[in-house]
Amino acid sequence: MKSPVVKRSIVIAGHKTSVSLEDQFWDALKEIAANRRSTLSEIVASIDSGRNQGNLSSAIRLYVLAHYRNPPTRDTIDAPERNAAARPTVA
Repeated sequence: MKSPVVKRSIVIAGHKTSVSLEDQFWDALKEIAANRRSTLSEIVASIDSGRNQGNLSSAIRLYVLAHYRNPPTRDTIDAPERNAAARPTVA
């Protein structure tokens, strides 16, 4: 049986790292990035810099969960730099 968790490589802040995520979380993260007109690397770098503890894979899962529990408004999608407070936070 194939493991539902897949390890992928991504470049963040100029260095390559690997992230282990289920396909559903990876797809959701790509969707979030597309909606924000951002790259996966930019989104993951933001998540990485905002986490206080835990591993990056867990931080990404929590970010995706927060995003879908508290969807961004149209203004947040159109002007994310003005609405940084409206973005999901990673604890």
